[in-house]
Amino acid sequence: QVQLVESGGGLVQPGGSLRLSCAASGRAFSNYAVGWFRQAPGKEREFVAGISRFGSSSSYADSVKGRFTISRDNAKNTVYLQMNSLKPEATAVYYCAASERASGVFTSERWYDHWGQGTQVTVSS
Repeated sequence: QVQLVESGGGLVQPGGSLRLSCAASGRAFSNYAVGWFRQAPGKEREFVAGISRFGSSSSYADSVKGRFTISRDNAKNTVYLQMNSLKPEATAVYYCAASERASGVFTSERWYDHWGQGTQVTVSS
């Protein structure tokens, strides 16, 4: 079992940057592929970015490609989401999730087994 805690959210102006962290405790984080999802008010939760167990592969939603970067440090049991050039439409609660599947990067919620509680990101002037 793994427990996930997100941090790093906050209020940022359009065009600004934030780095979210997802810290894991329990089972070694290298056993899990990890994804970031977000849910804006009144909308369904959507995939943002995902990374494989050892970081060799990653995937991004089209809306964030070129501006967001997912990375991981398994020695620190942490996955990061660097978000640059933020837009107001990025305002949402951001969740990290861990998948117990053996390999790959997963863009669908149904492949994820463990979820954090979320961190709020607000992009506004």
